[in-house]
Amino acid sequence: AFAGNKHVDEAVHHAHEAVEHGKAGHAKELTTHAEGALKHAEAATGEVKSPHLAEGITQLKAAVEHGKAGHADVATKHAEEAVAHLSEAK
Repeated sequence: AFAGNKHVDEAVHHAHEAVEHGKAGHAKELTTHAEGALKHAEAATGEVKSPHLAEGITQLKAAVEHGKAGHADVATKHAEEAVAHLSEAK
């Protein structure tokens, strides 16, 4: 794939921040960062063709959904999966 895609890099950064907040039990902050990661991941779809990017987006959507419901623990697991997939999408 494309090494160092700006949007993928930003998505990984925000997803990582989401994980850190999730581990601290901060569902609201996790959701904010997961939404930021999702925005960048979706922006990258025009430039990066990778099943990992698509799966990262799926995981981020789940993280946002669970984060909004206040389920920091479940949302964190989805954010961690997103980090793993997005890191491979580069």
